[in-house]
Amino acid sequence: MVFDGQNFERARGEARRARVAIGIGIRRLRMTEEEETELKIQLERLRQEHRDLDAAIEALQAVPGVDLIQVQRLKKRKLILRDRITFIEDQLTPDIIA
Repeated sequence: MVFDGQNFERARGEARRARVAIGIGIRRLRMTEEEETELKIQLERLRQEHRDLDAAIEALQAVPGVDLIQVQRLKKRKLILRDRITFIEDQLTPDIIA
C-alpha cells in the first residue's frame, strides 16, 4: 500500500481509534472490590477442593484393587480445577505493561 496523504490520515485515524478502544477495554476489565472478593472466595474454595481431590486420589491408590477408572476421573477433575484456579489467579494478578 502506498501511503499518500489520504491513506496516511486514514491509517492514523484507525490507529487512534484502536488505542481508544483498547483503553476502553482496559477500563472495563478492572473489577470492583466486590468482584475481586468474590473471586478470592471462589479461588480458595477451588484450592480446597483441589487439595481434597489430591488426598482422595492418594487414599484410593493406597488400596489394593482400586478402580483405576475412578482414579483417572478424579485426576481429570483435579486438572480441570487446576486450570480454573490458574485462570482466576490470572484475573486477580494485574497485567504489568513494560
